[in-house]
Amino acid sequence: MTRLQQSRTSRLTRPSLAVAAAIAVTAGVVAAAPDAQTAEPTPRLSLIAASTSVTLDSWKEEPGVYLDLGTYLTSENGALELKVTRKSYKDPVVAAQILRDGKKTRTKALPAGLVKDFTGLPDFTRITLTDAAGAKVLETTEAFCPNNASGRVRPDAPANSKYPESCPTNPFTLGSVWGVENGWASNTYAGYYTKPVQLAAGTYTAEIGVTEKYRKLFGIADKPQTVKVVVRERSWEDSAGSAARGAAKSTASGHDAHAQHGGHAQHDAHAQHNAHARHGATADAPAPGAATSGAGPSFNAGHGPYPSAPPALPWALKRKSLGRQAVTAAEPGDGPGQTDGSRQAPGALPNAKRPTGKASVPDVPKPDLRSLPAYGITVSDGYEEVPGRDYLAFSANVWNAGPAKLVVDGFRSPGKEVMDAYQYFYDADGKQVGYTPTGGMEWDPRPGHEHWHFLDFASYRLLSADQKETVRSGKEAFCLANTDAVDYTVKNASWHPGNTDLSTACGSENSISVREVLDVGSGDTYTQDLPGQSFDITDLPNGTYYIQVLANPENRLKETDHGNNSALREVILGGEKGARTVTVPPHHLVDAN
Repeated sequence: MTRLQQSRTSRLTRPSLAVAAAIAVTAGVVAAAPDAQTAEPTPRLSLIAASTSVTLDSWKEEPGVYLDLGTYLTSENGALELKVTRKSYKDPVVAAQILRDGKKTRTKALPAGLVKDFTGLPDFTRITLTDAAGAKVLETTEAFCPNNASGRVRPDAPANSKYPESCPTNPFTLGSVWGVENGWASNTYAGYYTKPVQLAAGTYTAEIGVTEKYRKLFGIADKPQTVKVVVRERSWEDSAGSAARGAAKSTASGHDAHAQHGGHAQHDAHAQHNAHARHGATADAPAPGAATSGAGPSFNAGHGPYPSAPPALPWALKRKSLGRQAVTAAEPGDGPGQTDGSRQAPGALPNAKRPTGKASVPDVPKPDLRSLPAYGITVSDGYEEVPGRDYLAFSANVWNAGPAKLVVDGFRSPGKEVMDAYQYFYDADGKQVGYTPTGGMEWDPRPGHEHWHFLDFASYRLLSADQKETVRSGKEAFCLANTDAVDYTVKNASWHPGNTDLSTACGSENSISVREVLDVGSGDTYTQDLPGQSFDITDLPNGTYYIQVLANPENRLKETDHGNNSALREVILGGEKGARTVTVPPHHLVDAN
């Protein structure tokens, strides 16, 4: 896989100009929201439609239509900004609107229970479809992620949005920031958070409006948008589908297999035959959409195939449709990378030479590594590679609570198989002021990895009911990447981290040096479909156990607090050899696996 160069230019690329112009024209005629003339400056929100008609595809092989109708929420007179948090997993998710007036900032709490997770505002839009005869065929609501596919609605709007570019879906997310930048518009299409609807080929009329509770809450005018919808039936066997499948096979080769693990395309042949590569993994297919909709797949939601959030930047990706499967190829210069890995972003380059002078650990801010409880837990046999064995597979995340990013460089001496690793430290102005040796990096040749792993970053252990170690996973080396936005409300959180997928952030086999970074607020997920993400439970008795995810197990990395590096997740093993079962109780209020 090749890391594409990152550009800090405007989010809109050339194919977007016509659509952006349509949005801008539409926005100009939208009536002011009811609160536009109030004394306190508040963002003026409007629902607009980029086009009067859309064409949606229904595939014969997997019928169903995703309602990407091209409607956007615009924000004028200031940005729509929401802060979403929970104090702990024992506490509910709460949301507040952040209102800014120059240097003044005030907070407006949203109603308790309105937001239940970090994926967006539930039941934000109501969609009604009628057929050519005027009969209602569908009425549904969809959630809205303000960080979803977006673009400017006027030329004097800020060139780049300061807000993150997707909403996190990790069940153990702790804090998020959502926003529609002033003079921007965000696509209301729910993407992964919705299901396809059954519609026969034909012509329909869609009415899309903001639901009453949000109109009252944000002062949005009651002006539903009407869009003509043409549904056409297609087959994977048509010429376009065949071409796309060819592209998919091409993309699956070599290092590009990593992109497919994140982009939800099918596993490459090597991964399919790897003994532990598919322990119960269920790669969710991307939600199809128009080429300019931003409805393509996320590139990397953790080091595996799970989706993170609807991708942002609707025009930055080339999309080659393959029914419900898709392969996307980012264009060079297509803007900053996504949070949660929903776009590729380049890794920071290592220093040209290994550090010289005396090593030191200065008194400056340092990272704070923390573990999330395991999730995505399942049992499986060893497939044809290890017949007769039972495995407990899981997903795990270690994140950085800051206030400083973790920066580790690896340098290779000619002919040596292990790189020497160094941790770097920076002052408040970003100047490097120290470094210290911190172990090494090794090349992992296994399919699903094929990059440089930093040694001793984390450790996985299966503990007995009395929390004594029973089994230790062989996985203790990691390629660091900012795959998940765990808490973007912590101090110094980076809302636009680099290296959000695996490619050159972790180097190639012939690399002479590598820089791996875990930014503030982001975490690195390894999903349960990858080699090493499992415990051999063949000979373990049934009963209660705990999966321990332990960050920085040897304390080789310098951080602010070593006392919060462990997280436990209870599991209950049952069944018989060859047919083991696992029950995963809720973790306080988080009932997700």
